[in-house]
Amino acid sequence: MVRTVRRSWRRAALTAATVLASLAAALPPAGATPAAAAPPPGQTSRYTMTAFTNSSESNMYVYESADATGYRLLRGPAYTPPTGLIRDPSIIRHTDGRYYVVYTTNWTGNTIGFATSTDRVNWTFLRNHTIPMTVQNTWAPEWFVDSDGSVNVIVSLSTNGADFKPYRLRATNASLTAFGAPTLLSGIGPNHIDTFVVKVGATYHAFAKQETTKYIEHATASSLNGPYTFVGTGDWAGWGGPREGQALVPLDNGGWRIYFDGYTVGKYFFSDSSDGLRTWTPPVELPGLSGFARHFTVLRETVSGGVTLPTGTRSLQSVNFPDRYVARRADNLGYLDPVSTASPAQARQDATLTVVAGLADAKCYSLRTADGRYLRHYDYRIRADANDGSAIFGRDATFCARPGSVTGAVSLESYNYPGRYLRHYDYALRIDLYQDTAVFRADSSFRPVAPLA
Repeated sequence: MVRTVRRSWRRAALTAATVLASLAAALPPAGATPAAAAPPPGQTSRYTMTAFTNSSESNMYVYESADATGYRLLRGPAYTPPTGLIRDPSIIRHTDGRYYVVYTTNWTGNTIGFATSTDRVNWTFLRNHTIPMTVQNTWAPEWFVDSDGSVNVIVSLSTNGADFKPYRLRATNASLTAFGAPTLLSGIGPNHIDTFVVKVGATYHAFAKQETTKYIEHATASSLNGPYTFVGTGDWAGWGGPREGQALVPLDNGGWRIYFDGYTVGKYFFSDSSDGLRTWTPPVELPGLSGFARHFTVLRETVSGGVTLPTGTRSLQSVNFPDRYVARRADNLGYLDPVSTASPAQARQDATLTVVAGLADAKCYSLRTADGRYLRHYDYRIRADANDGSAIFGRDATFCARPGSVTGAVSLESYNYPGRYLRHYDYALRIDLYQDTAVFRADSSFRPVAPLA
């Protein structure tokens, strides 16, 4: 966070006290590695984002996504507190089925605010909680639900505006109306803000902005309270700087996504890890919301619904070029080709695929050609290759079904490059990063129809 009028505050992680074990078992713990990757048929992942914006730090906006990349507005503003600000709103769904946000109430002071909702759209103010210690700044409260079901808030506290450290507030009742005294997360700070904690296996991972270097650093511990040891400092992940407002969420492929604010350039980025938070992809801008949404948290839930791609022999018809179909040419590269029932037998066969369970995840899909090859991406280009049995081939050849741009259509998201979709460009098939445009949504939407051959 920058200590000027542009300062962005960070969230604190809230951990509820000993919340009823029976209730805690009803919902997966936030921050834990998903028990499975993609949800089974009939269910889907739903990502809910709560954010303040560049234009207003006293209004909260709520967004929803099926893939953690392309977000649509649910309501904005969705909540305005009775007094003060609503910076850095962090969201959880509690064991009572309700949604709760905790947020920064002001630039200075010793309170954090709470609001609740049953539908993520209509919110009710609950209370401002006073931190029982002498502080000048109380910034960036962030929910953290531990694997034992306890609910916590991790919050950055400063006594003089320059000695920020993360503290844990543990909920002492199931209604989240009482919290214990602040407990320091030892080993982090001073001079670290916006601390965000997740748990992978038995290890706690804290991501905190170092206020001198302006980089997001990574520390680990075997206990939530620490002591934490930094395992990534400086520009260890290649995210560049200055960066702040970091928030993490699990993805359908078992990996993790981190979002963060490039506040000096007015852009919001994300980056993914598929190896237990050790290495990360180069940062890319969050489509549609970069430069508008600020310091947010994203909640992943598994809900009923979603789309499926019928298995068996199919042809995939382009939504915006309905006379063209996904096809493999003689050079084994994928194209969107004009084909009809009057086309030569070879052309019809090249535009006919067998949809099977995904090679990397049976809840997603792979597309097999008539000669037994699979459509896979290579340098982002779609091609038909023989399965070599490797893990990377399986991931390259697996796609997860997402809602298409029109009823009856599907979009196919790359399994190992979340946020990239099978789409046509100049009729060549490739996987491209989601763009918040009608053209991209149409280019990446296909109708599964009766096989042409």
